[in-house]
Amino acid sequence: MSNVPGDLKYSSDHEWVRLQDDGSAVVGITDHAQGALGDLVFVEAPEVGSVVASGDAFGVVESVKAASDLLSPVGGEVLEVNSALDDTPEMVNTDPYGDGWLVRMQPSDASELDSLMDAAAYEQFLEDVD
Repeated sequence: MSNVPGDLKYSSDHEWVRLQDDGSAVVGITDHAQGALGDLVFVEAPEVGSVVASGDAFGVVESVKAASDLLSPVGGEVLEVNSALDDTPEMVNTDPYGDGWLVRMQPSDASELDSLMDAAAYEQFLEDVD
């Protein structure tokens, strides 16, 4: 069973969002996603300052098995990228909800967060897709 922290929001594309006190949102991929991908060898992140729409690809993760687009769970401006992943992309595998985060964004429409799943709904979603 995948680890699904209760304090996050989840997309059907297996990205998670953690809303910060300043209104920004940290985004990563779920434990389920990193497990399905296998050992990550490369993470391509967007440029700081780029603007993405909800559902648009904002980067790529490559594993020994496959390459997969990262789809933004919310629209907004990229404020920060996790540059530590340049040298250690495997942090997404070992700590997907901590040091393995991907980007920090400023959501352009905070109400988009309301369309994401809570932990219970995401766990049910995982059961339904398996």
